[in-house]
Amino acid sequence: MEILIHEEAGKKIAQIFSDSVILNNEQDALNLMADPRLCGAKRLIIEQKNITPDFFELRTRVAGDVLQKFVNYYFKVAIVGDFDNIESKVLKAFVFESNRGNEIFFVDDVNSAKMMLFAAK
Repeated sequence: MEILIHEEAGKKIAQIFSDSVILNNEQDALNLMADPRLCGAKRLIIEQKNITPDFFELRTRVAGDVLQKFVNYYFKVAIVGDFDNIESKVLKAFVFESNRGNEIFFVDDVNSAKMMLFAAK
């Protein structure tokens, strides 16, 4: 896993790069937030491919548990992936509602992720 730090106007975003799934559960979320390579960043960009598929099956509760950890520790997260063709109505609604907020964003590219995270309060 590699981490790239983006900084603008005093805000830092940690962008995660990995060839494997690194976010499977709440403990993985805590480990990511505690990684010293984040250099104080409280905003995170992670790709859909780096998150367990169970996360996107809302009935497993993985998404809720993981995202609650990020919110509890005041981390803002952008998940980069293809969310335009979601078949599950429940997941589609979850993505829509998340994007209306100020904590969790589902976006289709890194530039959108950075824009949303830098703009978030």
